[in-house]
Amino acid sequence: MSNNHFKRGELYSFITGQASTAIARRLQKKFNNAGLNITIEQWSVLYHLWKKEGISQQEICNATFRDKPSITRLVDNLEKLNLVKRVASENDRRINLIYLTKDAQKLQEETMAIADETLNEALEKVPSDKIDICKEVLQIVYDNLK
Repeated sequence: MSNNHFKRGELYSFITGQASTAIARRLQKKFNNAGLNITIEQWSVLYHLWKKEGISQQEICNATFRDKPSITRLVDNLEKLNLVKRVASENDRRINLIYLTKDAQKLQEETMAIADETLNEALEKVPSDKIDICKEVLQIVYDNLK
């Protein structure tokens, strides 16, 4: 029996995509207004490096759900902005590990504060119990499809 109670045009991906796009646009606008010269895509790479730096580009691909050419381009641009540096792996010279620069570390506090503020705005009128349910449902959907 189908568990899908949505009408046509109310697909999960459409609904979550709209919300995700709205949050990303607001966050990009706030970064621009703060004079920060980074894109949301670049910030998402930095976000994962702030959690754990010295990871490979493949690990960044996996964490951000982006393909290798996209991550290569993003890392190239972050390197041009002096926010990351590539270091050849000691174990396998074909693999570059990505490390943060001091400039990137300085960005962390400011960008995370802006991201928190943006998410708080997005969730302003949503009761916390609904947020918990939403997280749980989306995690189950993700787990079902991975």
